[in-house]
Amino acid sequence: MTQNLPAHRFSVAPMLDWTDRHCRYFHRQLSRQALLYTEMVTTGAIIHGKGDYLAWNQQEQPVALQLGGSDPLALAQCAELAQARGYNEINLNVGCPSDRVQNGRFGACLMGEAALVADAVKAMRDRVSIPVTVKTRIGIDEQDSYEFLCDFIRQVSEQGGCDMFIIHARKAWLSGLSPKENREIPPLDYERVYQLKRDFPHLTLSINGGIKSLAEAKAHLQHVDGVMVGREAYQNPGMLAEVDRELFGCDRPAVDPVAVVRSMYPYIERELAQGTYLGHITRHMLGLFQGIPGARQWRRYLSENAHKPGANVETLEAALALVADKVPTAV
Repeated sequence: MTQNLPAHRFSVAPMLDWTDRHCRYFHRQLSRQALLYTEMVTTGAIIHGKGDYLAWNQQEQPVALQLGGSDPLALAQCAELAQARGYNEINLNVGCPSDRVQNGRFGACLMGEAALVADAVKAMRDRVSIPVTVKTRIGIDEQDSYEFLCDFIRQVSEQGGCDMFIIHARKAWLSGLSPKENREIPPLDYERVYQLKRDFPHLTLSINGGIKSLAEAKAHLQHVDGVMVGREAYQNPGMLAEVDRELFGCDRPAVDPVAVVRSMYPYIERELAQGTYLGHITRHMLGLFQGIPGARQWRRYLSENAHKPGANVETLEAALALVADKVPTAV
């Protein structure tokens, strides 16, 4: 029996080029409870782009849209559009350190402009009824004191009305490190996030950064309200199969990864009929059998064949034949 715990108790991080709609649909087959995030979408893309940057499938719920931008009016317009499309949450990116993002005056550099972030959050909250949250770092460049972090949180919560933050427990270097290096080189400081929760007990705080197992997630949940996992959830999606039971108290039966693959077939066939290439979907599924004999063959077969003309669910069946008989009956 589910304990009706909030979705933010466990979430899969927004990851550029990774957590697209196909990835989220796949992840939802593994966990019904986890909160899923879109890739960061800029306000400019939504307002001026030719594609539908808010496209998603209702079966992905609950899903949060992560926005990139710094103009309060544009952010408010996009938040309103997203609410109309059925998203469950709007999240403002104040954590991405890439040069391209900085040039657009959004991402981690906004940590240095707390008043602007507060204005942006307030503008969105004035237009939507769904939660508006902020994902941020613990500091930027030399502005990495605990006092700096507290001042940022205090200003955005008190002036902007934000009551939910996701804290990536690393600071960001705005120059000198690539985005990949910024996810690995600055040291993790989980204790600083724990202290933030002690000092702001009325706020809902989730922790992000370097979390590789549900055991680690449970340990963090002794100190904060939620855990967000990024790369590990993507590269080893099988971990999501235990989230509902381990973190949400569901009595859901063990998830069979072979059945999960086959549960994707109706979705895949619909997408193929609309012109989507199989490889655009299966690239998110490569890590599903991690740790199981045959996993390498599964990955190799899909990597070599899913992009070929005519690739379809039969391609997946052929890949499954390399691993299915090696999967334990309970995973």
